[in-house]
Amino acid sequence: MDGVLKLKDQLYPMATPAGAYFAVASQEATLPRRLLSQILRLGHTVPLTRELLAEWCDGDAESALDALYRLQRLDFVHGTETPRPPLGGNLESQLPPVLAALSDCGKAMLADDNGLYYAAAGFHHETAEEVAALAGDIVSLSRRHALLLRQHLQLASSAWAVADPAGISELAFYPLHIGQQSFVLTIGGAPRLQDQHFVTLVELLARRYA
Repeated sequence: MDGVLKLKDQLYPMATPAGAYFAVASQEATLPRRLLSQILRLGHTVPLTRELLAEWCDGDAESALDALYRLQRLDFVHGTETPRPPLGGNLESQLPPVLAALSDCGKAMLADDNGLYYAAAGFHHETAEEVAALAGDIVSLSRRHALLLRQHLQLASSAWAVADPAGISELAFYPLHIGQQSFVLTIGGAPRLQDQHFVTLVELLARRYA
């Protein structure tokens, strides 16, 4: 199959919301995740070529092309003819409106895995600090029970949620792994992760930390 694969000229690679989530949902540095990380960092700036693809994947153009094909088949990436303009301002000013768009009630925050929050929307400062500490505890709990959750119970997701009696999330915690740094995206109300704003969040973090 590799011998017949060919890149279409002059397309800028973009991750879809599903692709962005796949890229950051695990610390396992597989070839598809490494490729997605590069697309999230740089795909908005440069058309993809075979040479660039090889550079992004340690010189192995054939394996990289095969990985890109599989990502496209999964609807994790797509190509655009024009680059997406970057957001203005610094990361600290960009995050709050992006976070607010990820919740149906405008409540979301980003913390690191030690329980320190970076940015928040819809949460008062004191509440944000306490929720960030809770997020750090949840990450620690998830790591301690990783063998049970992933192998014994075969759960693919590492997200946790506080749900109402109908099973609808009221407060959800999503670990995000960017390079060597781990974050927790906390969303109040119904999450809106199948949205371009989630891609924007991961792109912003990837450009800073990946």
